[in-house]
Amino acid sequence: MKKTITTLLLALLFALAPTLRSEAQHRLTGRITASTGEPLPGATVTVGELPDAGAVADTEGRYELTLPDGQSYTLRASFVGYDEASARTDAAHNGQLDFRLTERPTQVDQVVVTATRTPKLLKDVPIVTRVISEREIRQADATHIGDLLQSELPGIEFSYSMNQQVSLNMSGFGGNSVLFLVDGERLAGETLDNVDYSRLNMDNVGRIEIVKGAVSSLYGSNAIGGVVNIISRESQEPWSVNLNGRYGAHNEQRYGGSVGFNQGRFNSMTNVQYTSIDAIDLSKGTDNAEVGDYSTIFGNSSLNIKERLVVTAAEGLKFTARAGYFYRERDASESIKDRYRSFSGGLKGNWAITPSDDLELSYAFDQYDKSDYLVPTSRDVRDYSNVQHTLRTLYNHTFSGKHILTVGGDYMRDYLMSYQFTDNGSHTQHTADAFAQFDWNPHRRFNLIAGLRFDHFSAANLSHLSPKFGVMYKVANCSLRASYAGGFRAPTLKEMYMDFYMGNIFMIYGNPELKAETSHNFSLSAEYLKGQHSFTVTGFYNLVDSRITTVWNQELDGQVYTNMSPLQVAGAEANASGRYACGISWRVSYAYTREMIERGEPLLSSTRPHAATARLAYDRQWKNYGLNVSLSGRWLSRVTCDVYTELTSYEETVRQTYPGYTIWKLSLTQHLWRGMDLTLAVDNLFNYRPDYYYSNSPTTVGTTCSVGLSLNLEHFFKSK
Repeated sequence: MKKTITTLLLALLFALAPTLRSEAQHRLTGRITASTGEPLPGATVTVGELPDAGAVADTEGRYELTLPDGQSYTLRASFVGYDEASARTDAAHNGQLDFRLTERPTQVDQVVVTATRTPKLLKDVPIVTRVISEREIRQADATHIGDLLQSELPGIEFSYSMNQQVSLNMSGFGGNSVLFLVDGERLAGETLDNVDYSRLNMDNVGRIEIVKGAVSSLYGSNAIGGVVNIISRESQEPWSVNLNGRYGAHNEQRYGGSVGFNQGRFNSMTNVQYTSIDAIDLSKGTDNAEVGDYSTIFGNSSLNIKERLVVTAAEGLKFTARAGYFYRERDASESIKDRYRSFSGGLKGNWAITPSDDLELSYAFDQYDKSDYLVPTSRDVRDYSNVQHTLRTLYNHTFSGKHILTVGGDYMRDYLMSYQFTDNGSHTQHTADAFAQFDWNPHRRFNLIAGLRFDHFSAANLSHLSPKFGVMYKVANCSLRASYAGGFRAPTLKEMYMDFYMGNIFMIYGNPELKAETSHNFSLSAEYLKGQHSFTVTGFYNLVDSRITTVWNQELDGQVYTNMSPLQVAGAEANASGRYACGISWRVSYAYTREMIERGEPLLSSTRPHAATARLAYDRQWKNYGLNVSLSGRWLSRVTCDVYTELTSYEETVRQTYPGYTIWKLSLTQHLWRGMDLTLAVDNLFNYRPDYYYSNSPTTVGTTCSVGLSLNLEHFFKSK
């Protein structure tokens, strides 16, 4: 009997052993954030006494660990570009353990989302991505995106087209082939194939991510030449109030303010900025009777209001609401003022369903209107309205903690009423897409990413598949990347249905039979990181077919949109940078671009074959005083292209060479008492002035100066 009881007790203990073992464990959770409070996705937690135990933070910076009871443990949190932090747990610790990591002054590795649509360390992205940080934005002292990109990236030039409308050229691709996003959302409206870049002011921007080359597998149409994603800054302090202003030459004025709070489940940032500048007389200071294709730059003013509210409804569930209003007025003549307005808004929900699954649902709205304000009669006549409604879903599943499957889809209703249509008519297009991407990470040194997207456009009855393939391999301090991507751009409503008397000179007709532009983009790059230094070399090749342009039609006696013959765009870029603990940093970048077209076709693009940018900065903070000195410059080579000789027919061209130029800017920012920053800047340091003003020349009249003041009021009330 005793033997039987003993056997039963032993069997019961054996059966309960897993339960007893599980009860002899404790659970730890927490968040890993930067010193600013921003979560650090991908940060790791290791256990000193258990080499096989550990966890990786999710997109919100959260981690979870289960440890055996009975002893204390040393936990270490680490993240690239940040100093490691450690903490000791008690023998029976069960609960929350947070880590706040401090950024290293000599190495910054950022989390980016544009190239893969999932948070990923910049050093681990298999697609070459350039990030302009908040620090670099402040150093550039730029008002809008054009000022910033030209000073930071080679191969990018903002110039004037007809009627002084701003036009972009990025490594051989125009504004209709480069997709601009704000927090991942498209912009409505365009003028001469370019969005209104003045909408993209730099106040309250956290960072900008640029991916050159085709990205249509993730973003669809218009992403042939690249994507520029402007990401807003969230409030990091319990409350914050910033007031800033700048005054410069030509009565240039810029005033702005931000109010933010970060309390409990709510995070809000409201931003307002007003800018204005008088007309610029280009003939001042010169004896030339003919100074160029134009002699006056129109004066203008703008108002930009933005609100972004983030609500954490529950653990793992977050909602982001945004709204914006933009207004710009341009003094086109004494009797007419051009007016531009935008109303935007959206709601996005992010749900971390499990540590391996997250879902995003969003709705976005953007309306962009143009009108003519008739001064004598005080009438405001609206003649253009582009309205876009977009629905999106995005789902990510992580396998084994490191392989990520991304699937999603979009629907957009695109409405356009335009003075360029017959009788100011309107057209509507519906677009739908579905995409999938797999991010495979079998080894810490090897990463492969592949994706495919299907798009359909109702107006053109057009469907298209866009593939992508990228691979990265790390050898010691070197990362090697190779990628192929297909790009496409569907014909727009304007290009299909235009019926417009251009400048009372000739007609331009749309073409409903247009095919989509397509491209094949190949890229190879090598990146070397060592301590405080970084070196990157990239080569690229694009085969572009069916690019949409206008050609002269003898029968119609006007221009008609059509698809042109294939062209090739190839080139290389090189970047080198360094940043040191003493406060000195530098960056030098060079870009070479070559466009190749079929013999006999006119080379109408004005892409400069050589371009370079450079920046040298010193940034140091003492107890009660800080100093930032930055010298930046850009150099663009001369360019030879074909231009039309007749304004009445646009049939004949002539070869024209435009000179190169160099512009330098010196800025000095002093961090005075607590939250007070005073900035002095000298632009065009060496007083460059074109001999003749044309579309691709800078509109400078020589050296100019500006002064700015920024007040962060929350710092006034902090104890030292």
